[in-house]
Amino acid sequence: MLRRSASSPAARTLTPAGATSSGAVPAPRPRHSIGNVAAVEVHDNPPEERYEAAVDGALAGFAEYRRKPGLIAFVHTEVDQAFEGHGVASILIHDALEDARRRGLAVLPFCPFVNAYIEQHSEYVELVPESQREAFGL
Repeated sequence: MLRRSASSPAARTLTPAGATSSGAVPAPRPRHSIGNVAAVEVHDNPPEERYEAAVDGALAGFAEYRRKPGLIAFVHTEVDQAFEGHGVASILIHDALEDARRRGLAVLPFCPFVNAYIEQHSEYVELVPESQREAFGL
């Protein structure tokens, strides 16, 4: 069962890979590890409108979004209870924000976890349109 994730400052590593909006799969990114948890793979699943994190091939969590031209709005993040506290949500959001940056998308962090992640990682504040930052407390 998936539950809403809680913020955790766990060490993280990951093998992020994902599909683009055209369905093409980009070259794999460097592999990272998280504590005793195996490699985490993050990819975009456009038909489901979410980024997904998998551990050993099993869905460990996801970040739901809504897309419009030039914009991605993160609305909800969940991590399976078995993976909470291992940094899976942080890896997931890190990779999703990096993908948004690569695609030149503005970010609206309606999801409280995504918003908190951006607050704690100021290098992502620039992804939120300046006119929207105050509304998100950024």
